[in-house]
Amino acid sequence: MRLNEIKDKVGSRKVRVRIGRGIGSGVGKTGGRGGKGQTARSGVAIGGFEGGQMPLHRRLPKRGFNKWRRKDYNEINIGALQQAVDDKRLDASKPLDLATLVEAGVLRRPKDGLRVLGVGEIKAKLAMTVDYATISAKAAIEKAGGSITLIEKKVLPADEAKRKKSEAKKSAAKKKPAAKGGK
Repeated sequence: MRLNEIKDKVGSRKVRVRIGRGIGSGVGKTGGRGGKGQTARSGVAIGGFEGGQMPLHRRLPKRGFNKWRRKDYNEINIGALQQAVDDKRLDASKPLDLATLVEAGVLRRPKDGLRVLGVGEIKAKLAMTVDYATISAKAAIEKAGGSITLIEKKVLPADEAKRKKSEAKKSAAKKKPAAKGGK
């Protein structure tokens, strides 16, 4: 192979379509802009405007939900905790919580709480107080001889009753047999 024989891979370079270059090009005359009028000219901004009529995007119903005061948790894997213990940033003999991890520089800033995830391996015996821990993370820490204490969330009795009522309603709907639709 010589330098003069090197070529680009087929399809790696695409030639731009040059519009307004004659009838035979397929994009001549109006250049893909259709007939006359406002949209044939540049600087058109009529996207959602429908001449005073309520636009389609405002006529359609809203979908989805964004929680108003959603909590933003710090998340840490057990592998990162083990790395911090190995680097001597964390003392495994002392109890660990969100403040300790921030102070040690393992986490950047305290957010609304701490979640422990089960990616990686842990050998250190850690005593942790967290908001949430995955089943695999809890099992790995307890297998290494450590312990996890979950911070209890305060739930109002009215909210708990409401949740149980909705769960009962859902389970009743599941148990109800489906209507037979035969041919």
